[in-house]
Amino acid sequence: MPYRLTDLRDQRRARDPAVMLRNLAADFPLRFSVGIWCFTPGGGRFHDRFVPEASVQERLEMAAGMAAQGVTGIEAHYPVEVNEGNAHLYRRLRDEAGIRLVAVAFSHFFDKRFEFGSLSSPDAAVRRHAQEVAIGALRLVRELEADLAISWPGMDGYRYLHGTPFQAMWDRFEAALAEAMDEVPGVRVAIEPKPYEPAANNIYRTTAEGILAAQRVEARLGHPENRRLLAEGHALVGLNPEIGHVKMGFEMLPAAYSLIAMEARLAHTHWNSQPDGNYDQDNNVGVVNPHEAEALLYALWAIGYRGWLGIDINPENMPVARAVELNVRAVTRLKERVSRLPHGRILECHLKPAEHRGELEEILLGNL
Repeated sequence: MPYRLTDLRDQRRARDPAVMLRNLAADFPLRFSVGIWCFTPGGGRFHDRFVPEASVQERLEMAAGMAAQGVTGIEAHYPVEVNEGNAHLYRRLRDEAGIRLVAVAFSHFFDKRFEFGSLSSPDAAVRRHAQEVAIGALRLVRELEADLAISWPGMDGYRYLHGTPFQAMWDRFEAALAEAMDEVPGVRVAIEPKPYEPAANNIYRTTAEGILAAQRVEARLGHPENRRLLAEGHALVGLNPEIGHVKMGFEMLPAAYSLIAMEARLAHTHWNSQPDGNYDQDNNVGVVNPHEAEALLYALWAIGYRGWLGIDINPENMPVARAVELNVRAVTRLKERVSRLPHGRILECHLKPAEHRGELEEILLGNL
């Protein structure tokens, strides 16, 4: 089956509360993917790694056992985790375990060449290398029939505020990304905003900044196939919000994800848990802020989201299979709790608040 762009246009329709109710009346299928980078977490700035390193082949063998837990997708960075030389391993995982590669992320952060940024680097040679990484990833999305590429520009950004050429930085990144997308037209890229880490301040710190960047990149696309898809209302640059990153920026999860969906740009999601404003912890889903994770799942159900719930955790202190099992179970329980809520009554509380004073509180307390 050739690459097919996932249609996100229906996400806009949830502006209508009646559409929200219809979505909530239907089932909400849980599609779990997991990042291969979660399987053998490395050390950090202050400690050595706690688990032994494993090859990509060994990690894919570990992934095969997760099919029984409900995992049907895997994600990997190009070229360090997935590339032309090991693509056959991902095909084998799909054919033998039913787990397919769904997202190919640009490896734009670990390589020392990206010390001063990747697609936004002031060094033209570094920018070109970053473009080659992006182009290779986009080609693999097509070849392996994945859903999208992901751009998390971890090393792009700035440290100090005085005299920073912000507009030039954004311009370099967006021009380079648009050029790469025009070389492999028709493939969606999802930007993943983050306030900071590893750059002192990441280039797109918030959800709103990511949306604006997506709009500007699309305005630069020139390939006829890309222009045709844009004219049909498709988003070629979406977002991949991660719970941890959104909470680092003190944003509210259901509002942030709904804002992206209002633009029909909710291309993928990453799940973990995180305290507001703290460093990126990648805790297991629902352990921190479980009520907000539940509200997020509720919002996605109402939007009619049908994409992946990508498990993006850092299981330093437990076997990854155990961690994935816990996260799948956590999201499943969130769904069970949301399914018991009286959706029509809740919407009435929001649409006619003067007539339902205290009723929403009573409903939510009853769901504890």
